[in-house]
Amino acid sequence: MGAAALLAAGALLVAPSAVRSAIPSAHADNCPDVAVTFARGTDEPAGLGHVGQALVDSLRQDTGKNIDGYGVNYRATLLQIHGNDGAKDAIKHIKDVADKCPNTPQVLGGYSQGASVVDIVTGTQIGGVGWGSSLDPKYANNIIAVTTFGNPADRSGGTIAAQSAMFGAKAIDFCNPEDPICHAGAGNQWSGHTEGYVPVYTSQAASFVQTRLLSVLPPTVPSAPLGVPPGPLGVPPGPLGTPPGPALGPPPGPVEPGPSVVDQTQPAVFH
Repeated sequence: MGAAALLAAGALLVAPSAVRSAIPSAHADNCPDVAVTFARGTDEPAGLGHVGQALVDSLRQDTGKNIDGYGVNYRATLLQIHGNDGAKDAIKHIKDVADKCPNTPQVLGGYSQGASVVDIVTGTQIGGVGWGSSLDPKYANNIIAVTTFGNPADRSGGTIAAQSAMFGAKAIDFCNPEDPICHAGAGNQWSGHTEGYVPVYTSQAASFVQTRLLSVLPPTVPSAPLGVPPGPLGVPPGPLGTPPGPALGPPPGPVEPGPSVVDQTQPAVFH
């Protein structure tokens, strides 16, 4: 497992019920609850690819929400010369979703060659070289999580989490220790790349995304009001520096009832 995955594995367990209740339902304008843009690996059929589909399926199962999955449209050939085309398509889709549904949290991901597409979108250099079209910084806040699997950048300069100023804090990278595409050590085998990410790593990535969702959503329980709590039996304390009136019996003179907690707070609203 890659370094980022090792550090995060212990914090990736999120109760599905917590996310189910926290993520709002889709709006009347047909905006999804969460929009996932995913770039497939080399030679996979058009669409999300097997890793991207497993990630989206896991998110749908765990949250019970409307998760839109968009497969980046590019030629994922063995020559790997169309990565920038994929980056342009991913950027266009991210912008389209942000313009139509500005309050929909977005997730960006990629596997293998698709991870290199995500490197371009996030402006991450590979081997000290950056190329292609990166996402306009004004859309960076629309992306709440970035996850890559089998990223070739692991072997030549570092992950998005290590390199990207805009996305590093919300990115996670998964490298199967048997995957020769991202792992330079011993014990590599091709099946570690083609079969090594579903379902263990995709489930961990889904949990990471859910953690990120909970971190950006507004609180659903109002905080207690600030100030001095009421005195015994609901009677407010006396002036600052003096003790409250007797616990039994009313204090001298007329008494205005103190405001209740409900009167002082309003529940948070998700927009």
